[in-house]
Amino acid sequence: MHAVVVTQPGGPDALTYCEVEKPTVKPGWSLIKVRGFGINHSEIFTRQGLSPTVHFPRILGIEVVGEVAESTADPKLAVGQKVMSFMGEMGRAFGGSYAEYVLLPNDQIYPVTTDLSWADLAAIPETGYTAYGALLGLRLQAHDQLLIRGGTSGVGVTAAKLAHAIDPSIQVTSTTRQVAKSALLTAAGVDQVLIGGEADLPKEARFDKVLDLIGPKTVKDSLQHLNSGGIVSSTGELGGQWDLTDFEPISAIPNNCYLTSFYSGDVQTEVLQALLDLIQAQHVDLAPAKVFSLATVAMAHREIEGKHSFGKLVVVI
Repeated sequence: MHAVVVTQPGGPDALTYCEVEKPTVKPGWSLIKVRGFGINHSEIFTRQGLSPTVHFPRILGIEVVGEVAESTADPKLAVGQKVMSFMGEMGRAFGGSYAEYVLLPNDQIYPVTTDLSWADLAAIPETGYTAYGALLGLRLQAHDQLLIRGGTSGVGVTAAKLAHAIDPSIQVTSTTRQVAKSALLTAAGVDQVLIGGEADLPKEARFDKVLDLIGPKTVKDSLQHLNSGGIVSSTGELGGQWDLTDFEPISAIPNNCYLTSFYSGDVQTEVLQALLDLIQAQHVDLAPAKVFSLATVAMAHREIEGKHSFGKLVVVI
């Protein structure tokens, strides 16, 4: 089969399109024919050698949409069944989705029912589930003022669209570091754009809910901009900082405010299907920003690392 392999850490040129042996099915695992997958920031970090548990050579790719090719879990995973998978150790401890086939543990394969195209479906797994799960944790209510920090990321754009699908009265404000991307956010349905990245928010800015995709680098500031009863969800680490430092909860979290998070590695099939049902019922446009072929994955990596990246990039096979 064809695959994209990283043999040693490096830039996008470290991604090599080549032929490799097709995986062989083993007990407890099933073979998935890859139809598409999204490009994720964590795969950039891994390619660069910043994931200490990942050893090379490795086929990257932490998410996939496709069909069951060979199954050891029939009838749950019958041949031809449309499925999704993401997270776990795919693309890290074992070969990932940057290939024509991927071998996955049965308990990490989620059957889904949807009429979405492969390109649209490929934009959803990790990005859509993260955005939807985080929004559920924020307990959105009618007329909430929602801030999305890191709004031009794939999760940020998806979250803005899903928030309006959940309740059109929710007012969404998204941040961007680049004025030029304001129009793109507005076109994606964002109600207000706030220029700024990792710097503190304006003192007068107040919100009911904050989806902080920049993460530990900005979460302490986000907490200081909540209305009473407000919630911050620190979901993502776009700021490149993994841990909260000098965090003393009593002083950092205002009275009657809350801090939560969402981990997309804990997948519930019913929540995933509810997301797909919401997208179809409300006609949510989650079409990817760009579609690449397997042979041009390196181009997708260059794009997502560039200053002009906006929205979700996917590969369709």
